[in-house]
Amino acid sequence: MTAQPRDILQQYWGYANFRPMQDDIIQSVLDGTDTLALLPTGGGKSLCFQVPALCKEGITIVVSPLIALMKDQVYNLKRRGIPAVAIFSGMRKQEIDIVFENACQGAYKLLYMSPERLKTDLAQARLLRMNVNLIAIDEAHCISQWGYDFRPPYLQIAEIRALLPGVPVLALTATATPTVAQDIQDKLDFKNQKVFQQSFFRDNLSYAVLYETKKYDKLIDILQKVPGSGIIYMRSRGDTQKISDLLRKKGISSDFYHAGLSLEDRNKKQEAWIKGNPRIMVCTNAFGMGIDKPDVRLVVHLTLPDSLEAYFQEAGRGGRDGKKSYAVLLYTETDADQLRKFFEASYPSFDLIRRIYQALGSYSQIAIGSGVGESVNFDFQQFCHTYKLEQPVAHAALRLLEQEGWIAQTDAAATASKLLIKCNRETLYDYQIRNKQADAVIKVLLRQYPGIQHDFIEISEGTIANLLKTPLENVLKVIHHAEKENILDYYPRNEKPQVTFFRERVTAENLSIDLEKFNFRRENAYKRVESSILYAERKHCRSRQLLAYFGEMRSEKCGICDVCTGRNEADLNEETLQAYQRKITDLLKVEPLPFEEILKAFSPKKHETVTAALSYLCEEGILQESDECFRIVQ
Repeated sequence: MTAQPRDILQQYWGYANFRPMQDDIIQSVLDGTDTLALLPTGGGKSLCFQVPALCKEGITIVVSPLIALMKDQVYNLKRRGIPAVAIFSGMRKQEIDIVFENACQGAYKLLYMSPERLKTDLAQARLLRMNVNLIAIDEAHCISQWGYDFRPPYLQIAEIRALLPGVPVLALTATATPTVAQDIQDKLDFKNQKVFQQSFFRDNLSYAVLYETKKYDKLIDILQKVPGSGIIYMRSRGDTQKISDLLRKKGISSDFYHAGLSLEDRNKKQEAWIKGNPRIMVCTNAFGMGIDKPDVRLVVHLTLPDSLEAYFQEAGRGGRDGKKSYAVLLYTETDADQLRKFFEASYPSFDLIRRIYQALGSYSQIAIGSGVGESVNFDFQQFCHTYKLEQPVAHAALRLLEQEGWIAQTDAAATASKLLIKCNRETLYDYQIRNKQADAVIKVLLRQYPGIQHDFIEISEGTIANLLKTPLENVLKVIHHAEKENILDYYPRNEKPQVTFFRERVTAENLSIDLEKFNFRRENAYKRVESSILYAERKHCRSRQLLAYFGEMRSEKCGICDVCTGRNEADLNEETLQAYQRKITDLLKVEPLPFEEILKAFSPKKHETVTAALSYLCEEGILQESDECFRIVQ
């Protein structure tokens, strides 16, 4: 029996109507059609698979690379009374086995998995026993080597389709160029081309690139002029605290956030910011994913992102309520050089990658020939200090090992305390009768954590202690004793990041990396870096630049960006314009040319004027830019 989507929406979310395109995407999925949904940040992608999951019998498999986002969605689904669970790197084998078995028995409506877990023999054997109604691929751009966040395990998702014939696939992403969109469909073996794309145009979001040598002074000026909540993105963790301290000294309420903080600290900071105090969050790109705060009035980047995909997604967190908001990039000439250096450090030599892999094996104390599925605590700072590694290079090497499917890195967000009462009711009752102190704790566990007799449930030992008005040490003593008596299984909270090995450890000499694919990804990453620099340096409508990058050719100027409103506009009189127009059109009469090739025909000191002339000629319809090339409009 299939329930109606709007009834499900009303029952569980309290909304009477869907956002634009959500109902069309949901109906396509319910019709059994492979579907690609391209919705901008804040477009409501999660409902597009959560609602169909509840409309039909069975379970929906959700594949996502973001542990924090998986946990957040599972938490919110459970709050709405929807049974959901997540499996990700860092979980113990016993936990995973219980979750899979419960899923086979129909205990959940949604099962979230990382792509690495999806490809394991254990997962594939259990999938055959599940009544799967949909496979949803979140952050689907990760499947494409053309994309900005390619992850090889995503390539193996299509193999699951052979195990689940007839089950439709829904791929979702907020950032995909036309090439990436096509690649997603090809790699997922779509039976047809069903694409829903919502316009990425945001008429309430004003983009601006401000050329400022004194960035911090300008930042203070902006924050004093633009009221409301805001986000400031930095590249390094250390700079987040530095800038936050600076803002507080200027009387601006702020805090900082990055992945190196403890789970408890991150949760507290995030919740406080969502409630409006502090007003400003200074952060790395670890902050913002999945956060539902509609009234962000300002997003500032103090450093240039390494791709327009990343910039568009982060800037798009402003103004989700439809009210006027600002996305500002503060830029200097040295930013381009710094980004190029950052790019070079992001692709270390193969010899260096091998050295860091060997160091990781030694640090983790995993023997050669073993380690598959093992998770170990991993202190990145200590690791770099122990083996005398530069942190940026070590970080890049570990990321590349992750992309190649050798390891996965997780932070403390995955390691809250978990507990399962595993004995039967009679044994539990007998234990409670014999242990009065344990009886009180067990009653709280059963009352506060439904399902704890069937599944590992995240618990708070402190909350239990508060409810019983007893010291925390007493609660822990009871739990550990019950564990020894085989009454329950308990995994205490771990505040440390972890590394999980997905292949057995090999010697450094036997470490294999597909160099052809490595170089291919490096070349595409370089193009994305140059596109980001080009966006910052071109005096052309910001919105049109971003839309064109994602394949949406709008002829209208946005009218609200720094270029359209006349800020940063280079002087260009009629005589100068005609001279530049003649030379540019002479070049383009031979063949269409990319921006970089046109610049080569002029001396470096004239590049700013050339950029302004190109922008004007495009806006007047004399030239057209498509496929990254300029051409004369016939």
